[in-house]
Amino acid sequence: MRRSDTRILTTHAGSLPRPQALTRLYAARAGGAQVDEAELAAAGRNAVAAVVASQRECGVDVVGNGEQQRDSFVLYLKHRLGGLGGQGERTSFADVDAYPEFQRARQEQLANKVAVTNWGALPKTIGAITYQGHAALDEECDVFAKAMEAARGDFVEPFMTAPSPGILAAIVRNEYYDTEASYLAAIGAALQVEYETIVGRGFLLQLDCPDLALERHVSFKTRPLSDFLQFVELTISTINKALRNIPRDRVRLHACWGNYEGPHDRDVPLAEILPIVQRANVGGFLLPFGNARHAHEYNCFRASPLADDQVLIAGVIDTLTNVVEHPEAIAERLERVARVVGDPTRVMAGTDCGFDTSAGMGRVAPDVVWAKLKSLRDGAAMASKRLFG
Repeated sequence: MRRSDTRILTTHAGSLPRPQALTRLYAARAGGAQVDEAELAAAGRNAVAAVVASQRECGVDVVGNGEQQRDSFVLYLKHRLGGLGGQGERTSFADVDAYPEFQRARQEQLANKVAVTNWGALPKTIGAITYQGHAALDEECDVFAKAMEAARGDFVEPFMTAPSPGILAAIVRNEYYDTEASYLAAIGAALQVEYETIVGRGFLLQLDCPDLALERHVSFKTRPLSDFLQFVELTISTINKALRNIPRDRVRLHACWGNYEGPHDRDVPLAEILPIVQRANVGGFLLPFGNARHAHEYNCFRASPLADDQVLIAGVIDTLTNVVEHPEAIAERLERVARVVGDPTRVMAGTDCGFDTSAGMGRVAPDVVWAKLKSLRDGAAMASKRLFG
């Protein structure tokens, strides 16, 4: 994982807006309609090239493929894993349940979207989990590598995302494995293929792990905190096993409380989970400090400091509002984080989460997304002048 001793580098959490035509194809397929797979593949390849060019224009340093060839940050695995089938279900979010008026407004808003959701048309696990997506994964790596060929000198480093075993286990109900541990272990063994392939192709790996925070107010909303913390421990242990052949400086871990607009007043405090999350054998963490609920929690690193070889990617851009953060506000946020970490070379600037984690579900208009990333660049430059001189 590249660092800089002269300035704060910029990155983001993975997903970026997909073109409308591509989103329509993904939504149609998710709804059970037949789509032209060749048209879908071509649209995905073109979208990767376009999103890399847009990141270059915005001044992003550590660049991603925007997850353009996936319909969801996690449920794309429906097309890559064996053992899934049938019709599953997902429990509701505790904070949404607590506000009936908000819940109704949210349902009305979502009903008008052409999108793929992470809680609709879910499969179940009905057989042994196996990895069958080698061709799709190779294609994804090939397309990103090709898009980077002409632009590599404009970026510091490329990254690709892959989900945590825990978030798939939480979303896809298990009807095959006898224990939660054996279910997670099977998912981890399958996802190890993606983890090792991504790193083997020269990309930084970002693990997307909303389960490490989100599931407290979803799967574990009626259970004691201790039960949830045991799940976090088990998931981190599974992740570490899946990463055993990968150098830790090639992996960063993103955790969050769910990329949706909502009250979030049932979120577990970062202080409760951070000591366990920090057991992950990774080179850095990407955490959301740009939104109103968690903006203060960078202070948790006073009591639970980073390891000497780790970096903190501070989310200083809210991915759920069309307000473009002022560069000065971004700079101040980064400076506060740097003071807690104690070394600005170990701080990077990022977004709270992805902008379109499931195709069509993004709340921020594409032109505003690019404006936010330009502001991220400008704010990081301001902070760099003051922190590095």
